[in-house]
Amino acid sequence: MKSWLEIDKTSDFSIYNIPFGVASIQDEKLIVSRIGNFVIVLDILQDAGVFNDLDLPYGIFIQDSLNGFIGLGKKVTGKIRKTIQTFFSDADFAGQFALDRDSYLLDANMVRMALPVSVGDYTDFYSSKEHAFNVGCMFRGPENALMPNWTHLPVGYHGRASSIVVSGTDFIRPAGQIPNKETGIPSFGKTKELDIEVEMAFIVGKETQLGDTVDVNSAEDYIFGMVLFNDWSARDIQRWEYVPLGPFLGKNFASTISPWVITMEALEPFRTNGPVQDTPVLPYLQQKGNHSFDIPITASLITKEGIETVICETNFKFLYWTMVQQLAHHTVNGCNIRIGDLMASGTISGKEKSSFGSMLEISWKGTQPIQLNDGSTRSFLLDGDTIKLKARSEADGIVVGFGEATGTVLE
Repeated sequence: MKSWLEIDKTSDFSIYNIPFGVASIQDEKLIVSRIGNFVIVLDILQDAGVFNDLDLPYGIFIQDSLNGFIGLGKKVTGKIRKTIQTFFSDADFAGQFALDRDSYLLDANMVRMALPVSVGDYTDFYSSKEHAFNVGCMFRGPENALMPNWTHLPVGYHGRASSIVVSGTDFIRPAGQIPNKETGIPSFGKTKELDIEVEMAFIVGKETQLGDTVDVNSAEDYIFGMVLFNDWSARDIQRWEYVPLGPFLGKNFASTISPWVITMEALEPFRTNGPVQDTPVLPYLQQKGNHSFDIPITASLITKEGIETVICETNFKFLYWTMVQQLAHHTVNGCNIRIGDLMASGTISGKEKSSFGSMLEISWKGTQPIQLNDGSTRSFLLDGDTIKLKARSEADGIVVGFGEATGTVLE
């Protein structure tokens, strides 16, 4: 496809992408899309009749989250996306509506994006074998790095949905109980080991009832799209509290997502093989076909002086457990899911140090500080540091990117 609209070749948002998000425009929240450096005001296109053949509910794009829009079903939202692609690739089709471009195309730099979905429930998985092995080595040694269950099921826990924030939201350094390294006695204070977790997350697009299960080979029908996800972590607080029930205050203070939900249809050209699962899995986790995606991801640390250093280059395809296996396992006990539920991958690490998805791994528990481009070093984050995640896939001239997920640590 080629657009009649001039699109910067470096943009994540080619005509092959067409994501969905929520923007605050003139004190009103609207569902919007994106092409190049422009935000597309879909309500104006609907009023002009662009979507008349789809028989959409009136005012469907005047909402403060994507939940109702996603609830239309993938057949309908897929047609909306294709109609937008037709509008921007077929000048004759677009011309019949006689619209002023300035009315429905806004400079993306001038638009404030909001949280794209209302997240009712959030689950975080632990699906990177390299990450799990690295962390296990630090605390249990290589012989016992992976717990006995790890290669049999996608390990996960239920996180806090209320503190999921959109890119650009800054947060205060969290505090909690931190044990003295010599005595083991805890005191209260702000974390000294603030970390990142380079992740991606998927948005549930179809509901189930309590008692229902989702078949692993039908699970993609229940996934609307994906976002970047940074699950900020206070490692010293987390280490003390996590036994026996898992992360709590060390994780629930903030998690950052990118504002644009990239649809599964847009990601189809990047479908690929994931790692071989040598350990046989139970029948309900036995997937057919390829359910991994080649999505390169980078994480950059930007100092308060504005100096940027890339500290991680990883890829979504490194994950051992796929999204469909995660969703099948999540529901195999009859747990119901709802539109807008968010399920994160867990830290994504590869085999090389440059692909480790957390500073805990990159600095190896603080023993090997990271060298930044301004000459300073980091073991963990300092006040004023900004982390920027980016992801972008390219294949055969098709470009689909995720934009950014950024956040800054305040005192």
